[in-house]
Amino acid sequence: MSNKDERIVQMISQKALLALMYEVSASPKPGLVDRFNSGAHRDMDFFTFMSSSASLVFYFSACAEAGMQFAGCDPQALFKALRGIGIRAERVMFEATGGVNTHKGLIFSLGIICAASACCVAENRGKSMDVDAICSKVSIMTKGLCFQELSSMSKTEGLTAGERLYKKYGLRGIRGEVEGGFPTVRRCALPVLLQLKSEKKYHTNDIYVQTLLHLMSVNEDTNVAARHDMEALEYVKQNARRALDAGGMLTDQGKELVFEMDRVFIEKHISPGGSADLLAVAIMFEQISEWAAN
Repeated sequence: MSNKDERIVQMISQKALLALMYEVSASPKPGLVDRFNSGAHRDMDFFTFMSSSASLVFYFSACAEAGMQFAGCDPQALFKALRGIGIRAERVMFEATGGVNTHKGLIFSLGIICAASACCVAENRGKSMDVDAICSKVSIMTKGLCFQELSSMSKTEGLTAGERLYKKYGLRGIRGEVEGGFPTVRRCALPVLLQLKSEKKYHTNDIYVQTLLHLMSVNEDTNVAARHDMEALEYVKQNARRALDAGGMLTDQGKELVFEMDRVFIEKHISPGGSADLLAVAIMFEQISEWAAN
C-alpha cells in the first residue's frame, strides 16, 4: 500500500475504535455498561470494555486493509475474507476480557464497515467518503446472508440465540441490519445524531444517549428478546418513547426518566445491547461524515 492508503487505513481503524469507546462512555444508558455502573451485567464493567476495545484496534486495521486489497473485486469475496479475520479478533477479545463477550456483535458490524469504507475510498479516488455508498457496499457484500444463515436452516436442535429468534418471531437481528445496509441506523439514529451535533448546544454525551433512546424506541433488539421475550422488548420501546416524549437527555424531566429507566432495567436484568451496538455504528458513521466534511 502507498503511504496515503496506509493513512486511510489508520484513520478508518481509529474511527472504529472511537466508536467503541464513545458508545460505552455515554452515560446513563439504561441497563447497559457505562461510566456510572455495569447496568444489568455482572460479568463486565466499564474497564472490561476498555480492555476489549484496545484489543481490537489491529483487527479494524486488518479489515480496512482487506477493503483496500479487494477494491474492484467481487464484494462478496471481500466479505468471505473477513470471516477468518473476525474469528481471530473474537479470540483476541476473549483473551483480553477473560472470556467475556463484550464486542462480538461489533466485531461483525464495525469490521464490515471498516472494510467497505476502505474499499469505497480505493474505488472512488478523489471523492469524499459517503455513508450511503458505504452502506450500499455493505449490503452488496452481505447479500443473501439472512437466507444462508437463517431462512434456509432446517435444524431444530443446537440453535443459536439468533436462529431461535428468527424461527420463533422472524427477527433477523444484526444480520438483517447489515444486509439491509443498516436501515435502522440511517433512518432513525444518524439523522438525530447529526442534527443535534449541528445545533452546537448539547453535550456530546447527551447527544449519544439521546440517539440511543431513539434506537431503543424502534429497534427489534434481539438481545432483549433472547434474554426475555417480546413483551420485554415492547416494554423497552415504550419506556424509551416515554423518555423521548419528555425531552430525553435534552430536558431535566427527560433525564430523570432516563435515570429511572436505568434503575428499573437493572432490577429487571434488561440490557438493550442490540441498540447499544447500533449506537456504535451510528457513531462510526458520524465520525466518517465529519472526516468527509473536512
